[in-house]
Amino acid sequence: MVTVPRLVIAAPSSGSGKTTVATGLMAAFAGRGLAVSGHKVGPDYIDPGYHTLATGRPGRNLDAYMCGPELIAPLFAHGAQGCDLAVVEGVMGLYDGASGLGELASTAQVAKLLRAPVVLVVDASSQSRSVAALVHGFASWDPQVRSGGVILNKVGSDRHEALLREALDESGVPVLGVLRRAEQMAVVSRHLGLVPVAERRGDAVAAVAAMGAQVLAGCDLDAVLALARSAPSLPGAVWSAAEAVGACGGAVPLPAPSLDRGPVPDPAPRTPQAPGSGAKEAPVVAVASGAAFTFSYAEHSELLAAAGAEVVPFDPLRDGELPEGTRGLVIGGGFPEVYAPELSANEPLRKAVAELAVSGAPVAAECAGLLYLARSLDGLPMCGVLDAEARMSERLTLGYRDAVALSDSALAAAGTRMRGHEFHRTVLEPGAGDEPAWGMHRPERRVEGFVQRGVHASYLHTHWASAPGTARRFVERCKG
Repeated sequence: MVTVPRLVIAAPSSGSGKTTVATGLMAAFAGRGLAVSGHKVGPDYIDPGYHTLATGRPGRNLDAYMCGPELIAPLFAHGAQGCDLAVVEGVMGLYDGASGLGELASTAQVAKLLRAPVVLVVDASSQSRSVAALVHGFASWDPQVRSGGVILNKVGSDRHEALLREALDESGVPVLGVLRRAEQMAVVSRHLGLVPVAERRGDAVAAVAAMGAQVLAGCDLDAVLALARSAPSLPGAVWSAAEAVGACGGAVPLPAPSLDRGPVPDPAPRTPQAPGSGAKEAPVVAVASGAAFTFSYAEHSELLAAAGAEVVPFDPLRDGELPEGTRGLVIGGGFPEVYAPELSANEPLRKAVAELAVSGAPVAAECAGLLYLARSLDGLPMCGVLDAEARMSERLTLGYRDAVALSDSALAAAGTRMRGHEFHRTVLEPGAGDEPAWGMHRPERRVEGFVQRGVHASYLHTHWASAPGTARRFVERCKG
């Protein structure tokens, strides 16, 4: 049973100010001495970095498409353990979910799964009395979504605020805060959204502080906290990396979660083991980090450690060699295109990565990692592990994917179903090797990625909490 006070920050549409309000609330409450847990609905990697700055705890994602609805509450409970308050930032508009699949992966669905009240952030810059109709519509659309209040953003003047409050008095939805336009809070964006915290640490700290200061000045924090404390107890178990890895037995990753029933149980569960128990010495798994590789889910490293690995981060922009004793390598997403000259200039590390891959050691690369393993990126030499060339393009590739593993690899047995997400403005030629990583089934049918020796490289971002056998299989291959 989970009793952490919680609320969901939602909006009628993207661009309304969810990140500003959610991050500002986290910072303001943390400044009051509360232990705050930050969460983000959907696959976004960048916003959780700002949540981490605001709270001092890892920002975590809650994605009902990739992980299945039944894992949302356990993953939330895991991240929010020991906290006084949890703030969940929504995605897109409140009722927007995976395309063509109803409410699946929407903020509304996550709010219902968490039994959490919703605070609606409204961009009021171009309206007055109409705001009441807008709020009433969102509050009444789904009776199972509990609308606890509204925060008005981008309000222009005292007169404007008075008109908005007067209109909302008729809606029955309380106004919990009013934020004025504030240029100093603008967070720098780029071709894939906000610039990650790791790339602009000082400016990001200042931005989070500004968000916290404006929320503190413009919101009724006592009323917000009272609303969060009104959330009922949340039944169910707390997710555990050790239990998840132990239950999968190390055979193969679990099949992808069902839209209705969640993960298909492993056909041969075994008794959970302590990390590294009964096995060889813990193998070192090097995990790329730093400004060029900022995309990762906290649960991935937790699962690797639970499976018996020693997880050691390294920075391909700064480190000239892999961590001592590296037996496996994980290179997640990020922005290698922004740092291509620096990555290319670090020739000793590029050679070390290539040598590790040639040796047959397990290498898992997603999106940015895929580009780093290519021969070149925008004409600059990369690691040369894959016989492919990468370049920036004008086309944004974005969306959820249903996939099946086409080749046995360090991550998955052939035939394993997974759900994932693509998000990039780059093109790889060719897009698949002789042994492709995935066969995509949503939204179109195609093959993608590379499996060669111990390497599994693909554009597809996956969430290993939905398939903990992935981590177990990878670490077992590292042990040899």
